[in-house]
Amino acid sequence: MKILIIEDDLKIINFLKKGLEEECYVVDFSTNGDEGLYLASINEYDLILLDIMLPIKDGIEVCKSLRSSNIQTPIIMLTAKDSIEDKIKGLDIGANDYLAKPFSFAELLARIRVQLRVSVASQTKLTIADLELDLLNKTATRANQNITLTAKEFALLEYLIKNRNRVLSETTINEALSSFEDSNISNIVNVYIYRLRNKIDKNFEKKLIKTIRGIGFKISED
Repeated sequence: MKILIIEDDLKIINFLKKGLEEECYVVDFSTNGDEGLYLASINEYDLILLDIMLPIKDGIEVCKSLRSSNIQTPIIMLTAKDSIEDKIKGLDIGANDYLAKPFSFAELLARIRVQLRVSVASQTKLTIADLELDLLNKTATRANQNITLTAKEFALLEYLIKNRNRVLSETTINEALSSFEDSNISNIVNVYIYRLRNKIDKNFEKKLIKTIRGIGFKISED
């Protein structure tokens, strides 16, 4: 499981990073809201720990931007503000949970586990338009027609759908899918995009995979 910490206090970052890594989580961090938003936009995380009082962009702006981009990664907001109004505001803009500082690390771990359980339970199936991926059985259907995908094709399609409506560069896709055994081939992403199009778009009127010339690819109903 991969967690992003967006927090400007280095002592808190070091404390959280050390503790989470001891619990076998992979941890990235950022010390300002602008960089944190960028990392959350180009990488896939299982959970985000987000401070409210941040330089450049505060946590409220970051959370709003992520949700408006349809990034539904669970967010636990961390802040010294613990009034009811602040909690309601954080939850209303799309945060999943709220923890006031100072907090017990054991309680934070418990809240993280709750969010990850909910997230995993809600992600057994992914859909866009009439295309559906069953993540448990590793099957794909479009308009109720079975589509046979290789493991790598399935992984790429899953990544695209989880990042729907977002333009992803070839480099970003390749890094995210580093399990590609032949990822040293310069045009590997184009090869797999071509294969996916033949399987999920070619015989259907609505095309889902889009090429954004000079930038990358996205999957979208638009």
